[in-house]
Amino acid sequence: MESGDGSGVQGTATEPLINKTKPASFSLPIVSISETEENRNQYLQISYNYDSRTIKDVPFGILFCLLVVCTFGFGIFASVNSNPHRFQVSAFVYNATSSVCSFDLDFPFVIDSIPRQTFSVVKASNLLNSKWSFWEISLWTLVITLILIAPLVLCLLFLLKRYTKQLVYISLPLFLILPIFINVYWFVACTLSSKCSGTLLLTYRIVVLIFVFLLIGVVVWRFVVNWHRIELTINVIGVASNALSRNLGLLGALPVLTLGLLVYFIPIILFLIYAKRNGKILTEQKRGVFLCVWEQDTWVPAYYALAILTMLWSITIMAEAQIYVISGSIAQWYFSSDDSRPKHAMRSSLRNAFGTSFGTICFSGLLIYIVRIVRFVVDSANQEDGSRFVNTILRCCANSLFSAVDFLNKFTINFTAITGEAYCKASKMTYELLIRNLLPAIYVDTISAQILSGIIILLSSAYAIVVCALLKGAMHLGDEAYLIALMAWCLLIVILVFVVHVLENVIDTVYICYAIDRDKGDMCRQDVHEVCDQLPIRRNRRAGFVPSTTFIA
Repeated sequence: MESGDGSGVQGTATEPLINKTKPASFSLPIVSISETEENRNQYLQISYNYDSRTIKDVPFGILFCLLVVCTFGFGIFASVNSNPHRFQVSAFVYNATSSVCSFDLDFPFVIDSIPRQTFSVVKASNLLNSKWSFWEISLWTLVITLILIAPLVLCLLFLLKRYTKQLVYISLPLFLILPIFINVYWFVACTLSSKCSGTLLLTYRIVVLIFVFLLIGVVVWRFVVNWHRIELTINVIGVASNALSRNLGLLGALPVLTLGLLVYFIPIILFLIYAKRNGKILTEQKRGVFLCVWEQDTWVPAYYALAILTMLWSITIMAEAQIYVISGSIAQWYFSSDDSRPKHAMRSSLRNAFGTSFGTICFSGLLIYIVRIVRFVVDSANQEDGSRFVNTILRCCANSLFSAVDFLNKFTINFTAITGEAYCKASKMTYELLIRNLLPAIYVDTISAQILSGIIILLSSAYAIVVCALLKGAMHLGDEAYLIALMAWCLLIVILVFVVHVLENVIDTVYICYAIDRDKGDMCRQDVHEVCDQLPIRRNRRAGFVPSTTFIA
């Protein structure tokens, strides 16, 4: 007789089919064929979604828009109802007849201070005129640097794309030589300069010299420990540079988004200034004397909190939106049939980012925003004198939260830009995609970012040295040349850090696209597969996922 459980095993009703003493740890999950086929069909559909997408995570988009509307609405109200006498409280006097403070038309504004102010302005003007050559040279140096930034970035991308190995191996010794040279140079120059040596004692100079050498030693140690990953890192950087070179429009669109965020902040900042002027001048008695004091409206602190929270959330949303645009553009290039750049790739990514997926981006930005607030609270609690036990518990809980959110948020926006899924579903599908293909959920390495950072520091330092040499040789400047060179270095390093940030997001996007390819058994980009196939794979699977073997029920 066939057993009633449908297993197809012959036996009587009194004979046990399964040993009840069998440990539970040896039991394997049993799933039906239909369920497995349904999951498999769902996984095979993962690809770039070129179709019209549905709106996801609507509540978070509505919540953010509501905050923005409230911020601007109350800001306009604060501007219209601002008190013009906010900074003229001293001009008000108490009127005993009416028992109110009134504006004193005969208030003696300090006219005698006008000549002194005029003298100080004239003196400052003379000072600027005497230093006009310095400011003029500084301005022209920064303008020339801005003009040279575009060819420098294109040259850097070309070298990273075509000569990655040579550039990295040439840069690695310079990571050691250039800091040592600068460290020794400033020490000797400060020792020979009477002004510098008189300001900074020999003991402090030696301490700084040793400290910088220790930092150099730490950097060298990190590269020595990760030396076995250099070749893989070189290949990863080359692939990312090739992908970015096919989407150069990103380097122009992303700064425009940042500029748009700054323009969006301007009225909010003005509203905050006007909100501070909302209040009234009241009478206050102190020691039997009636004084006129300023009393701010009670809603102003609440508006400050609302506006600041909206601005901080806007910053995280813009950061996630930029990652979304990068991922969408790179993914369209990756899954395209040829090596040419797809038409309107960046435009469609922008439309999806601020359209159907705007709620998802708001959700992701809100999570990052909450993590930053919790981190700030934890850091503030650690600095205060309190119970060490409570601080330790709080720090452990916060670190667990940080790790969980970082793990959850990693690659989620990249996956959302590709598929258009909601945040929670995209996070789940991304994790299952990586686990199913035995890929680590934390990508390749951080050494690629360190090498790229070192390269841009070397390039910026070399540019600053050339600028300083030209200023000293051609313009015959003294110590001012170091300051101008430092300003040029800061400007160039900011731009190149932005390029490195874009490259890091390109690496993450290419990795997710490779995982999708591997999951479907496709090979859209052979060069990417040749590199990513060298990645270390997971040797175990997490429990709870369906194994490759199908058990028939």
